Amino acid sequence: MSRYAEVYADWQKDPEAFWADTARGITWYKPWDRVFDPYSGQYGRWFSGAECNTAYNCLDRHVESGRGAQKALIYDSPVTKSQRSYTYAELTDEVATLAGVLLDLGVGKGDRVIVYMPMIPEAVMAMLACARIGAVHSVVFGGFAAAELATRIDDAKPKAILSASCGIEGARTVAYKPLLDKAIELAAHKVTSTLVLQRPMETAPLTVDRDFDWAEAVKLAKARGRKAGCAAVAATDPLYVLYTSGTTGQPKGVVRDNGGHMVALAWTMRNFYGIEPGEVFWSASDVGWVVGHSYICYAPLLHGATTLMYEGKPVGTPDAGAFWRVISEHKVVALFTAPTAFRAIKKEDPEGKLIGRYDLSCLRTLFLAGERADPETIKWAERHLKVPVVDHWWQTETGWAIAGNPVGLGLLPVKHGSPTVPMPGFEIDVLDDKGNKLGPNQNGTLAIRLPMPPGCLPTLWGNDTRFRKSYIEDLPGYYSTSDAGYRDQDGYVYVMARTDDVINVAGHRLSTGQMEEVVAQHKDVAECAVIGVADDMKGQLPAGFIVLNAGVSRAEKEIEGEVVKLVRDVIGPVAAFKNVMVVKRLPKTRSGKILRGTMRAIADGEKWNMPATIDDPVILDEITELLKGRGMVAVKTAV
Repeated sequence: MSRYAEVYADWQKDPEAFWADTARGITWYKPWDRVFDPYSGQYGRWFSGAECNTAYNCLDRHVESGRGAQKALIYDSPVTKSQRSYTYAELTDEVATLAGVLLDLGVGKGDRVIVYMPMIPEAVMAMLACARIGAVHSVVFGGFAAAELATRIDDAKPKAILSASCGIEGARTVAYKPLLDKAIELAAHKVTSTLVLQRPMETAPLTVDRDFDWAEAVKLAKARGRKAGCAAVAATDPLYVLYTSGTTGQPKGVVRDNGGHMVALAWTMRNFYGIEPGEVFWSASDVGWVVGHSYICYAPLLHGATTLMYEGKPVGTPDAGAFWRVISEHKVVALFTAPTAFRAIKKEDPEGKLIGRYDLSCLRTLFLAGERADPETIKWAERHLKVPVVDHWWQTETGWAIAGNPVGLGLLPVKHGSPTVPMPGFEIDVLDDKGNKLGPNQNGTLAIRLPMPPGCLPTLWGNDTRFRKSYIEDLPGYYSTSDAGYRDQDGYVYVMARTDDVINVAGHRLSTGQMEEVVAQHKDVAECAVIGVADDMKGQLPAGFIVLNAGVSRAEKEIEGEVVKLVRDVIGPVAAFKNVMVVKRLPKTRSGKILRGTMRAIADGEKWNMPATIDDPVILDEITELLKGRGMVAVKTAV
């Protein structure tokens, strides 16, 4: 029996008592004056008046309680053929030393530090070292283009940047230092210090006065016993700023505070993910994304679990069995990854033959998030892994799950295509364009009643006005998720598309996500995307792009025809679904999200910007040429 209904009702009955009770699991230097202050911030603030330190709660307190010899962090890198691990005592020592180095570079409480690094343990150490001294970190995905890094430098105005000489992308080495130097040159704000970790695959010349060698600085600090203590910061002080894409092209700096963030994440580890202290939890994400912040760095360590950091890909490092090797070798009890990763694995190994080569008896649960988890991918994972597959929905802005199936409280019945039910703290209504509530099974904007729970963004960095305009002005009393969907008669949430991915076909509002669910049912389709293309007669028409499973040799035209028929049979002629194209690959961000908006702009002949987070820009050229060949679009180039 699941305890979900009871726990959710407890939260609804008294939200402040609920979160105060959860907060007792965190060590505070000073208790809060108010659990929730409705009169501060943009919609209120959590744990007003309290003082704490996130790094202390992630590290020192576990050492003090006798957990110092337990593994805190495991690093597994198939691309460099290396592994390392750190106990809680060792990681605490490394973080305290690096924090001392930061203090010696002039970084203090409230100063910003950009972390521009690959998936290596030092990236986590950098984040925790900032937290230790009360500095505000802003992690930028390693290898980001110089111009994009420059915009983040100018917005965050960091005192220092922590980086590495290079990163590894599959079989390719990417030099970071030239990109870093160019970004600093482009930025109006001038950084005074850059600390660079030299990796043996490609070292970087340290040629300017601001450059410092990471290993040398740490060695000198250790030699003189230089370690920083944990600074007391306000619970409402920022822990980090994480930039997410903005519709205007200017990135939005999502702020995360210290106190509410710890309380929310600590609640999720046991109650949502069902993890006990000491168990190995693997989030196969990147520290540059919100999942990496929440579930590689912070939540597992807050909970006293062991976190696993993986520098590799789901396929190609070396094959589609990479994930299974890691799970088996390190005794992972729960894997959290993006649906895209599983679609890539399914494409390369559709029969799941590589799974049988490894002992996965340790694995209890698979968690999927990052974009819609289509039912076919979930069913494939359930069939081959024989463990519960939990889809859950959240955003960079929320920092943790808005809705999901809470393993720790007891699983609820699964409905494929739904991330299940709202978590405590989130009250979700479905609203029409005028802000009116819609009934069960009616599509609209998924909106969260204010106030947002602990852990969610209180504002955007340095821009309260943009925060209000982006999230709370259009629907008074609510936070707008900008996701479209519905709730069924049982209260289950269905996230069908971003609101701008709901298309209008001859007056009928149709979800491209619903069409993708149908397309994915075809036995030869590995992954797909459906977008709305402008049409003079009907306003918009859907266009489908499909990637075929490995080994499919049938004629592409035949498969395209079958997919069209499948959609028309399931959804009906109202979908006007007649354009389907086989593609070798889909354009995605490095976190695996399909760039549907950019594809739509190409198809509609609009000017478009090259997405900063794109995995491989060449794919957009392939899409453009395909659309031209089908006579579908007068294509303009990127700007």
